Amino acid sequence: MAPRTRPTRTRARTRTLTALLAPALALGATVGLAAAPAQAAVWNSCDQWGNTSLNGYTLYNNIWGSGAGSQCVWANSGTDWGVWADHPNTDGIKSYPNAKKVINKPITSLSSLTSSYNVTVPSSGAYNTSYDIWDTDYDYEIMLWVNHHGAVGPLGTFQGSVGLGGHTWDVYKGNNGANEVFSFLRTSDSNSGTVNILPILKWIKDTKGWMGNETIGDVQFGYEITSSAGGLDFRTNNLTVSGG
Repeated sequence: MAPRTRPTRTRARTRTLTALLAPALALGATVGLAAAPAQAAVWNSCDQWGNTSLNGYTLYNNIWGSGAGSQCVWANSGTDWGVWADHPNTDGIKSYPNAKKVINKPITSLSSLTSSYNVTVPSSGAYNTSYDIWDTDYDYEIMLWVNHHGAVGPLGTFQGSVGLGGHTWDVYKGNNGANEVFSFLRTSDSNSGTVNILPILKWIKDTKGWMGNETIGDVQFGYEITSSAGGLDFRTNNLTVSGG
């Protein structure tokens, strides 16, 4: 359940943890960037809510969970970026570093919405690599997990499996107290591929009737990290989100 990420963090699921996380973030500021690429990145940040806009995407460090450690994000562009994270081996999501593309169109007005991804992720830790898609009112959250590792799982109850958008997914439906959450977990992990997102949105709307003709606001892609003790690297080698 990655929280939506905006420069202002006012929503319930995007907790304000500055006081709690300050010691860890101070440590991250001194050690985290050592894990960035050898070449100088266009942008980097170890700030809890560090963010920037690059070639049509907004990047966020987004350390939002309780008990987080240190984390730094770097970017060569909005589609080529990565994260170094050192979060303790405890329960609970610590962060969702991500790149966001704004869509702002109702589902029925979309003629297409697709994304391609290529990532390099660690073989240890607990995390998922996921899309986090929101309507403009933030009443509905659609998560598409393309891979996951360790003790992580979706919110809600299992609804069955479905083939949509070029992949087969296990579907879960739940509510976090602030919004409905629909989670689609790819039945086999993948580090690269293309997802046709629009048929998934139409299936939720038309086949299941779980939401109406919502205006899709944000398509985010990133890493929902629960633990990465000792420091782990997550790299987005390439990401594209297109459609309208």
